[in-house]
Amino acid sequence: PAQVTETHLGARAMFFMLTPNESSFEKVEDVPQYVQQATPFFVGLMTLELVVGFLKTGAPVITISDGITSLSAGMVSRLPLLLMRGCELSAYMHVWNHYRLVELPWDSAWTWWFTFLGVDFGYYWVHRFAHEVAVLWAAHQVHHSSEYYNLTTALRQSVTQPFTSWVFYLPMALAVPPSIFAVHIQLNLLYQFWIHTELIRDLGPLEWILNTPKHHRVHHGRNLYCIDKNYGGILIIWDRLFGTFAQEANQVVYGLVFPIKRFEILYVQLHYYLYLWKKSKTYKTISNKLSTFLNGPSWKPGKRRLGDHNDNPKVTGKEVPHNPSWSLPVQIYAVIHFLLVLKTYHDLFENKMILSQLTILGMTGYVLLTLTSLGFLIDQRPSSAVLELFRCVVMMTLLRYNYMKPLAPSLAVPTEVSATVMCGVQFKIGSRT
Repeated sequence: PAQVTETHLGARAMFFMLTPNESSFEKVEDVPQYVQQATPFFVGLMTLELVVGFLKTGAPVITISDGITSLSAGMVSRLPLLLMRGCELSAYMHVWNHYRLVELPWDSAWTWWFTFLGVDFGYYWVHRFAHEVAVLWAAHQVHHSSEYYNLTTALRQSVTQPFTSWVFYLPMALAVPPSIFAVHIQLNLLYQFWIHTELIRDLGPLEWILNTPKHHRVHHGRNLYCIDKNYGGILIIWDRLFGTFAQEANQVVYGLVFPIKRFEILYVQLHYYLYLWKKSKTYKTISNKLSTFLNGPSWKPGKRRLGDHNDNPKVTGKEVPHNPSWSLPVQIYAVIHFLLVLKTYHDLFENKMILSQLTILGMTGYVLLTLTSLGFLIDQRPSSAVLELFRCVVMMTLLRYNYMKPLAPSLAVPTEVSATVMCGVQFKIGSRT
C-alpha cells in the first residue's frame, strides 16, 4: 500500500495535482523525493509519446542520437547531487537559519500557495536572466541545444545552472520554511516535463493562465518572434505582465540560433564558456571584456545591452535538424551500453548512502566516461574507437569486482563476454585509426 501511494503521488506531482494537506511537511527530511518518484512516469510518457507520435506522423519523434544526448545531459546534471545537497536548498536553509525575519506556519494552506507563487515568480526571473546574461546563458543553452522538441528535451539540463539559480529564491527564505520550499522547487521542475511535446496542440482557456506545450514551443524556437519569449514555469501570467509573451504563430524551428551539431556531452555542456572566453579576448578594454560575460549573448561593442539579432541566420522553416548517418549495428551497440550505464547510474543514486566517497567518485567518473564515449561514437570522432576500447576495459574491471551490475542477473556472463568481444573489436578499429 505504501508503494502504491508513493507511485500515485509521483504521478500527480508531475502535473502539480497535490493538495497542501498532503504535501506540507514540518522538516526538510520529511519531504519526499518527488522527482525520483516520478522517474518511472518520465519513461512511461516518453514511450507513449514515441508510440503516439509514430502512429500520428509515421516517423519517430525521437532520434537515437538526440535522445541519448538529451538523457545524458539529464544524468550529468544530477551527478553533483551524489556529493552534496542541491545548491538551491543549501543556500536557502542557510538564509533561513540565520536571517529569517518571520516564520510562516508550515502547516498553513496560505503558506503553501504563497510559496507556489513565490517559487514560480522566482523561476521566471531565473529563466529570464539565464537568457539575458551571457555567462548564465552559457549554462542554460544546454537545454536549448536540441533541434528536436519532445519529452527527452525536457531532461536536457545543465550541470552548472544550479550553481547560480539559487540566488533568485533567497528572498523567500526570510519567511517561508525550507520544507515548503523543498516541495515547490521540485513540483515546479516536474510540471515543466510534460510541456515539452508537439503532440498537445491547444488547451483552450488554460492557455491564458498556465504555461502549456503551445507556449513553451515558442520558447524553444529560434524564429525571430520566438527568441527570449515565454519564460514562465507553471504560470504564463508573468510573461503577460512583463511583456515577454509571444503567441505561437508560424512553424517553430527549434534549437540554438547557431546550432552546435554535436552530441558529445561535455562539449554540449561546456562549449559556450570557451566561446565567451575567446570572444572576450578579442576586446582590449576591461569594460568590453566584462560586458562579454554580463550582457546579452548577442551583445557586441556599440550595441545595446541585450544586443540584437541582425547577425542571426534567417529562419525559413525548411531547416532540417542535424541527424548524422551511422550504421545500425553501432546504433544498437550505443543503445545497449547506454541502458547499461543508466542502470549503473540508477544503482549509484539508490545506494549512495551506503557507498564510500571514493566508490561514488569512481563510479561517477565511469558514468561520465561512458556518456562521453557514446557521444564520440555518435559524432564519429576519429578517436572514438580508442576511447571506447579504454571504456570497455574499465567496464570489464567494474563487472569483475562487482562495482557494476548487468541489466539482469541472468545477463551477467553474456554482458562480460560481449564486453570482451567489443574490446577486441575496438582494439582492431583503434589500431587502424
